[in-house]
Amino acid sequence: MDHTRAPLLEALADYHRLGRYGFTPPGHRQGRGTDERVLDVIGRDAFGSDVLAVAGLDDRLSRGGYLARAEALMADAVRAESAFFSTCGSSLSVKAAMMTVAGGHDGGLLVARDSHKSVVAGLIFSGVQPRWITPRWDAEMHFAHPPSPQEVREAWDAHPDAAGALIVSPSPYGTCADIAGIAEVCHERGKPLIVDEAWGAHLPFHDDLPTWAMDAGADLCVVSVHKMGAGFEQGSVFHLQGDLVDPIRLSECADLLMTTSPNVLVYAALDGWRRQMVERGQELLGDALRVAEQARRQLAEIPGIQVLEDELLGTEASHDLDRLQVLMDVSGTGASGYQAADWLREHRRIDMGLSDHRRLLATLSLADDKDTVDTLIDGIAAWRDQLDDPDPPSIDLPSPEDLQLESVMLPRDAFFGPVETVDARDAVGRIAAEQLTPYPPGIPVVVPGERIDGAVVDYLRTGLDAGMNVPDAADSRLRTIRVVARGRTGS
Repeated sequence: MDHTRAPLLEALADYHRLGRYGFTPPGHRQGRGTDERVLDVIGRDAFGSDVLAVAGLDDRLSRGGYLARAEALMADAVRAESAFFSTCGSSLSVKAAMMTVAGGHDGGLLVARDSHKSVVAGLIFSGVQPRWITPRWDAEMHFAHPPSPQEVREAWDAHPDAAGALIVSPSPYGTCADIAGIAEVCHERGKPLIVDEAWGAHLPFHDDLPTWAMDAGADLCVVSVHKMGAGFEQGSVFHLQGDLVDPIRLSECADLLMTTSPNVLVYAALDGWRRQMVERGQELLGDALRVAEQARRQLAEIPGIQVLEDELLGTEASHDLDRLQVLMDVSGTGASGYQAADWLREHRRIDMGLSDHRRLLATLSLADDKDTVDTLIDGIAAWRDQLDDPDPPSIDLPSPEDLQLESVMLPRDAFFGPVETVDARDAVGRIAAEQLTPYPPGIPVVVPGERIDGAVVDYLRTGLDAGMNVPDAADSRLRTIRVVARGRTGS
């Protein structure tokens, strides 16, 4: 295929060149009706390219085929059989994938318990029964590693009627599962493997990055191009191969969830990024990996900063690591990651990809170079230099066993059924009716339908006091928690 072409971008250029005008949405008419104060901030060009996808960029019957050709080029670029664009992020894409494989299936779906909150939302929407795959916990670092093939095998042995399996790889920390081994375990049973690869859109384009899910044998994966690529926020792609997932069903499930007004800017950026990666991906990502190695080396020289790498890999840890994710343990400084992130934002205008009670994450990409990395290193060093007997609030960290809550009800039934709001201490022993999710990384500590224990309540309450963000809690300070009303199953 001719990867010098970008059908959606070319169609948008033609739209401008021909001076088209639509008596259709969007009502701003390419910025003609937009307040000048808005244009001063966002830019006239952004509005000028915000056009209707059908009966705008393409005709009313999509006879130009711009989207279909762009999706075919994307699939070819990453060695998948087909690709589907989404403008609602991988949060939508993973829901559609789950519904396609397990919707209406009584056996449920094997789901890694370290999955993103969007996966739990998919369980709530679809009514699918989760069959949890326990991640590997590093109790010392309070860190979850992706499940191993053996853990997936054990989950299949316990739930042989499940419709398929879903894992997350890479994790938000850059750690990766043995996808090839897990795919083999699933395929022994004739069942599909879904990979939430939101953090891995760049993986097909450089040999020194972890193995891309399609190359490792996954049947269906979703990627967020805005995370590690060069797309707009919400730009996501489904990738599909093999005969274990029905592409028509996938398209239908995506259509149930997707907007009927997709943003052409998001589509066009996906198209242009694919062309850039095919033409220059090896070069650009190679440069980024070298810059990341420089960052790792120099950050490790700062007193109290441990740049994590070998500690994350091994038989009882992760299978591989995306080294563009530079994860630092700052506990040796006596401060927390939350404190470091807040100082860097306030004093150095640097925003970090992730922070927790002991870690900071710098997510590097093809856009970074020596100058941006020097800014990062200088900022971390300045933060370290100004520390004077830091006294971070303590967090009551639960054991791995305490984090493995008992599943009592379907997430859908717990979420949509009668609920009560109770004092957080009184929620212990009750069944959760809401997600409670430290964000980032966005992995729920409590899922609707799980029985809440005291250790988790203590963890979240003390975590909030220390700087943790739990944005989906009904009570932002977690003084109260929504639980299943008395009289419901085991509540």
